Amino acid sequence: MKPLATIAMGLVIVVMSARFRGYDALADPVGWLLVAGGVHGLSARIPHRTGLLRLASLAGAVSAVVWFPAVTDRLYDADASLGWAANLPQVLFTTLLCHALATAAAEAGDPGASGWLRFARTAVAGVGVLPLLVFGAGMTSLELPTYLAAGLVAVLVIGLLFGHASRPWARAEPVAETSEPR
Repeated sequence: MKPLATIAMGLVIVVMSARFRGYDALADPVGWLLVAGGVHGLSARIPHRTGLLRLASLAGAVSAVVWFPAVTDRLYDADASLGWAANLPQVLFTTLLCHALATAAAEAGDPGASGWLRFARTAVAGVGVLPLLVFGAGMTSLELPTYLAAGLVAVLVIGLLFGHASRPWARAEPVAETSEPR
């Protein structure tokens, strides 16, 4: 499978939810394993691969802890902003992924892909900070629009990953020596 498609499939598992007695049958840690595998298979031309692997690992570790309904319930009962904080590694990963892919697309002379990925990067970062208004500033009227925007941005990113998986700059290749430490 192409690395971007593998990452996209992992994010589908992370974003989707199928609750069974409180547990998500589409366990996010499994999705993050796919994401990490996809990142590992990315071309050496993609910048920030090490950072992406670290953030995917962190997001996977956090998702393994919050997979248990009792943990999630305690977070949201203590303060809803703690639930948002638990999602920060996912937001950071997705923002960096879109940035890295936009850079690779621009360097490869693919301005259309680069533009869409830059837009997605900005949208992910924007949606990632909206909970500061909802929880921090008490603007609870923005809670539903924030969740809707987050869902739409997730669909956009996943669609872009699937749509760009065959682009020459995104294809897997044997990883050669790079200047970036692994």
